[in-house]
Amino acid sequence: MKSIMFICTGNICRSPMAHAYMQKKLYDLKKENEYMISSCGTNAIQGQCATDNAIEVMKKYDIDLTRHRATSLEYSNILDYDLILVLTDNHKRQILQVYPSLNDNIFTLKEYVNNKEKYKDIDDPWGLDINVYKATAKNIVENINKLLEMLLRK
Repeated sequence: MKSIMFICTGNICRSPMAHAYMQKKLYDLKKENEYMISSCGTNAIQGQCATDNAIEVMKKYDIDLTRHRATSLEYSNILDYDLILVLTDNHKRQILQVYPSLNDNIFTLKEYVNNKEKYKDIDDPWGLDINVYKATAKNIVENINKLLEMLLRK
């Protein structure tokens, strides 16, 4: 079973969106038993709920984030994952300072699916309006779809 962890800052917006969307797509493709998907945040408050805007925008993708609870990086089992996909280069740097052994397993999501992409971050919508969340969700969904294409070709 391949394991993938998505990481953002608070684990209440971007990484839960990526995690839930990836899980749903794998379930729809009947591949859910081939992958273990998880998420956490570099500065997450353990147990915090997803933001209202994240919950709202993911409804469009038939995803319910109301049960999501944040996991802090320190309480994750990050070293057990095959692939760690972060949402910004800064997350990558922060994690590599603590876990340098992950150097070959950690990428920004955009870097992993399209290494020609110049801007490799998916910016944080936290505290911004619903339209920013919609754009963020769309960006995440497009990149997860590319990720799925890559994984399913292998």
